[in-house]
Order: sequence, then C-alpha cells, then structure tokens
Amino acid sequence: MLALTPQEQARVEENMGLVGMVLSTYVHTPPPGSVYTTEDLYQIGCIGLCKAVKTDKAGHSAAFSTYASRLIRNEIYDALEYSTRHGREQATDPEELPNVWLEDEFEQRILCGALLDQLDQAEATATGTVAKGIQAIRLLAQGYTNREIGEQFGDAPANHVTAWVAKARKYLAAMAT
Repeated sequence: MLALTPQEQARVEENMGLVGMVLSTYVHTPPPGSVYTTEDLYQIGCIGLCKAVKTDKAGHSAAFSTYASRLIRNEIYDALEYSTRHGREQATDPEELPNVWLEDEFEQRILCGALLDQLDQAEATATGTVAKGIQAIRLLAQGYTNREIGEQFGDAPANHVTAWVAKARKYLAAMAT
C-alpha cells in the first residue's frame, strides 16, 4: 500500500485528469470479455498515478505529465495482461461450478471407463514425449498442476508438460479415428 504525504496527495488530486486522458487515448474501452470495467481501469490508473507521484524525482528529463502518463498506462496494461494470462476469476464453491457430468450416473461410469481404456491402449503403444503426455493427462485428472507434474518428471518446466499433453492429445485423437 502506498502511503502518501499530504503534499503528494495534493499532487495526485491536481493530476487526476491524466488518468482519464490515458484511458481515452490508449485503452478506449475494456476488451471484450475483460474482467475489468471502465471504472476498474480508472481505479487501476489512479494507482499508477500514485506510484508516479511517489517515485517522481526532481530533475527528471521528462515533464511530470509524460512520466505519470507512462506509469498510468503501464499499470493498466499490466492489469489487463495479468487478467488475460491468469484467466478470469474462477469459482471454487461447488455450487457455483458448472455441472459437466452427465445426468445418468451409469452413463458417467461408462464414459469414464471408455476414456481410461483409451488411455491404457495409447500408453501401451506410445513412446517418448507422447508417453509422458499420457502420464501427465492422468496426473492432471487427479488434480496435479503442470508444475507439480514437471517436478515428478525430474524438474521439467511446466511448459514442457503442456507440450507433452498437446502431443498426447493429438495421438489420442489419431487413435480414435
């Protein structure tokens, strides 16, 4: 949390128009499907303005408005990028989670059994990264993350696990046809 002095607070208030200017110039409207509204982005821009006031030093070669605009814009862009990379807020309450199961419990067991049989068949013939991908799919189904799976495979990076799973999915799709 930023603790601003009364002088810094006054400077923030004097330059609040920069946040609106940055939003209208660089962002316009939140991207479709964004977790942020325009008001959210304005608040995020205000955080950038506070950071600019807090870190501004006398003798900067640029005018304060130029410096602050850049920090405001970067704060907004960072928030939008983070929300894109890390996805939207996800429900963790079982009542809020979508029901992806079939209505009939018997049909669920048949479907799961068929998928497990397909994984068993593929695992028997797969080699190399495809075999690792099939093992990773099983671990993902048990709730492990890509990072945790990578650790089980000798500290492999999470993006390697993602690549293995992609290869395994292609292999499984080819087997199904």
